[in-house]
Amino acid sequence: MSVKVKEVADLVGISVRTLHHYDAIGLLTPDGTTEAGYRLYSDENLEMLQQILFFRELDFPLTKIKEIIHSPSFDRLEALELHRSMLLEKRSRLNTMIATIDKTMQHAKGEIQMTTKEKFEGFDFSHNPYEQEARERWGDEAVDKANAKAGSMSKDKQEAMAQTMNAIYAKLAGLRSGSPDSAEAQAAVKEWYDLLNQMGSYTLEAFKCLGQMYVDDERFTKNIDRFGDGLAKFMRDAMAVYADTNRK
Repeated sequence: MSVKVKEVADLVGISVRTLHHYDAIGLLTPDGTTEAGYRLYSDENLEMLQQILFFRELDFPLTKIKEIIHSPSFDRLEALELHRSMLLEKRSRLNTMIATIDKTMQHAKGEIQMTTKEKFEGFDFSHNPYEQEARERWGDEAVDKANAKAGSMSKDKQEAMAQTMNAIYAKLAGLRSGSPDSAEAQAAVKEWYDLLNQMGSYTLEAFKCLGQMYVDDERFTKNIDRFGDGLAKFMRDAMAVYADTNRK
């Protein structure tokens, strides 16, 4: 059985654009195409897509998923068992957080008293999927330097940095209807490049790759486009122009 790309998107609840991206990066290549050039997905393709989405639910980056599922040693059943155990662990943590919310509501109503420890049960920020992805793309040294710089900042400095980041996002959002190589856009992107290098150490090539990630990774796109639809794509293009221009 073969299923067209739009049918797969509707069945699974993801966008056609996402499936096209999976194909473009070699993560999930459909087994066939129609005479009109539309992608056709086989049962095996759909099984692989299910596997990919399990990994995504567990916050695995696309690069790591591709490495895993295309490994000669990949075992689908073994992976499913891993997914199950990890999802059970995630469910347990979510149940704890739901219980914490219920207790907090009771506490707010004056029905019970909560200890400080109880107020934060279920939270776990020990794993950062964005950091893992950055490590895979640019190496441990660059990320460790960024973490060291961020960790050495005072709370006030971190808050000021966050406000500056939001201000630059807003400035670029106001320019996104224009050209990414305009003087205004390039000046704003330079502010972005300089700000990132206050926290880490980005070469022009890494800066350009980061811009591409803003579009390739839906998590980044969703976060950035909160400031304006299409901002992630505009930033990618403007960052590429900045990198290419300043390398010359």
